[in-house]
Amino acid sequence: MSHHLDSPLARQDKRLDISDVYLFRGTSGTVFVINVNPLSGSDGFHPEALYEFKIDVDGDAVEDITYRATFGAREADGRQSIELRRLDGPDARNRDATGVTVATGRTEEEITGEAGVRVWAGPAGDPFFIEGSVVTGVVKAVATGTPLNLDGWDRDNPQNVFGGTNVSAIVLEVPDTAFETTSIGFWGTSVLPTDAGGWRQINRCAQPLVNTIFNPDDTERSSEYNTTQPREDRVIYGALVEKLVADVVRAMGTHQNPSDYGRHVRDLIFPDILRYEIGTTAEFTPHRRNGRGLTDCTPEVMFGLVLNTPIAMGLDPGSATGTLRTSFPYLSPPLLVAPTP
Repeated sequence: MSHHLDSPLARQDKRLDISDVYLFRGTSGTVFVINVNPLSGSDGFHPEALYEFKIDVDGDAVEDITYRATFGAREADGRQSIELRRLDGPDARNRDATGVTVATGRTEEEITGEAGVRVWAGPAGDPFFIEGSVVTGVVKAVATGTPLNLDGWDRDNPQNVFGGTNVSAIVLEVPDTAFETTSIGFWGTSVLPTDAGGWRQINRCAQPLVNTIFNPDDTERSSEYNTTQPREDRVIYGALVEKLVADVVRAMGTHQNPSDYGRHVRDLIFPDILRYEIGTTAEFTPHRRNGRGLTDCTPEVMFGLVLNTPIAMGLDPGSATGTLRTSFPYLSPPLLVAPTP
């Protein structure tokens, strides 16, 4: 999995569980995607939550712009109202700030807002694809510092764990002129108000599989990771990732200096943000990580990075659910699923 159901905290309400985020060039600007509600997509969005697109424009791992989506209660037809606000500067980091409304409308419709901003939210086919036996093997190898063991995997019959499943997606397309820079960083968050006042961050997501690989969901770290901020990553998790990587590449014999390689991976992964050069083709590959396209085979990239050896799953984008749209909102229509009796 990527960040699907990646922690006990995320699993408490799938509407707040960010399975993946994407960042790529669209037909009219830069596209940001936050997918939640994995394995379903039918329950919509939490009406009390904040869904935040966090954007760093100066490389310090602190958000300078936040696009915040909020939703109304589900109506009789299953749709919800949506409001998108933009917050800048200190307000981008203040969840009590109101910002400026840039778009309003309802789910499952294309909404054009202020200054060319477009937003769409609703059910969609899950574009993510991964082989369950492989990810289970990688997670175990990293957690135990032992060689990767895929003996039980049927290599001739790879299966996408999330094939035929839907998500609830929020797709935002922003004109390039909105950023006043050529390079940005992005991560998504979901947030709920607390009974005592204030807010609790339930989930965050940027690079695929980081929490899944390094913080297995049977550890307290998996929930904790979702509540922290990218600027804290190296301090809180840097030493852990460095050691886990060093131990597994030492066990596998894939690097002559495991400690050096552990530090190398730590520095590539943290802070956990998707970086992107505006206007370019997104590419999350072993050779270049620039945003993340909807068809990138990101698990193989992350497995190869962590283990320092190529890992092929035998899957391709055709293993994902549905057929991607060629224009906004880009994700495939949802797979029609019969209701549970």
